[in-house]
Amino acid sequence: MTDQELLSTLENIKGLAVKAGKIQIENLGRSDLEIITKSSSIDLVTEVDKKSEKCILQFIGENYPSHNVLAEESGISSGQSDYLWVVDPLDGTTNYSQGLPIFSVSIALQYKKETVLGIVYAPVLRQMFTAVKGHGAYLNGSQIHVSAKKELSASVLATGFPYDRASHPVNNLNYFSALARKTRGVRRFGSAAYDLASVAVGHFDGYWEMNLSPWDVCAGILLVQEAGGEVIFFREDRKISLIAGNKNICRAIQTEIIHTDQTAAK
Repeated sequence: MTDQELLSTLENIKGLAVKAGKIQIENLGRSDLEIITKSSSIDLVTEVDKKSEKCILQFIGENYPSHNVLAEESGISSGQSDYLWVVDPLDGTTNYSQGLPIFSVSIALQYKKETVLGIVYAPVLRQMFTAVKGHGAYLNGSQIHVSAKKELSASVLATGFPYDRASHPVNNLNYFSALARKTRGVRRFGSAAYDLASVAVGHFDGYWEMNLSPWDVCAGILLVQEAGGEVIFFREDRKISLIAGNKNICRAIQTEIIHTDQTAAK
């Protein structure tokens, strides 16, 4: 796609995200919500995740029939196309199942494994984060930038914890303990896509998390990068493990993680 075609596609996908978000808002807080578990007792999927994904995949199938899709609930449909849609229909399912309003729709488009378009939409908050590669990042149409803070001591960070935290020794608790003492605070919103979008707009100064999947972060990474930020991948043994923020804060978080690991190894 040309840049103009990508920008036109972005408008289509914004409408799609709003449509999926409407499904979520209409069902939020239902006492009879169907909830099942996946990899563990805290890894949830609801009927609304599935309805939202069906809505998104149907639109992509009708409008971009030759493209491949990687979606959280449906897996990958692969073909010969160089284009791949990466979809998390409802990121923050545990929040959603509790009736909490922090959750998001995350949709990204990759071309030859490079993300060229990304949307993170928080339906209840009515926040639409968008980015096309090379064209900056935006919140509800206004350009956004990452935080300019340089010191951890003045920073508010975000993080999350893996679903296997009760059984796996690399569970982020040690990193959290170290960084919580070096910052103004660490928040845990429960939606990786929304955390990254919040870094892109400067609401968080930095973010780190491990054991993530492509649909959790694909759109959010592009948002951070297009907002002038940086993303560092800090370990290879726990799926996607990343740090996001401006260059100074990324390096400071990375230094604390390295120090924590070195201390534990002694």
